[in-house]
Amino acid sequence: QVQLVESGGGLVQAGGSLTLSCAASGRTFSIYAVGWFRQAPGKEREFVGARSWSGSSTYYADSVKGRFAISRDNAKNTVYLQMNSLKPEDTAVYYCAARRTGPVGSTRAGYDYWGQGTQVTVSS
Repeated sequence: QVQLVESGGGLVQAGGSLTLSCAASGRTFSIYAVGWFRQAPGKEREFVGARSWSGSSTYYADSVKGRFAISRDNAKNTVYLQMNSLKPEDTAVYYCAARRTGPVGSTRAGYDYWGQGTQVTVSS
């Protein structure tokens, strides 16, 4: 099993930045990739970006490309989502997820483990 704990959410003004963390524990050696998803009120959970555990592949949704970046601290088994130039439409609960097999995909069903989510609110 893999446990994921997100942190770092909060309230930020439009144009500001925020960094989310996803700390992984347990059988982290089994992780192939980590993804970030978000869910706004009344909407489906959507893909934000994903990164292979090795760092060789990273993908982003068009809506965040150029503004968000995923990185990893190997020593801490922690994956980060750096969010810049935030917009009110980025307001959502953000979830990290991990998958045991490839590819580094954007489909929710491919992810085996999920964190509890952290709220991000962007004010205009």
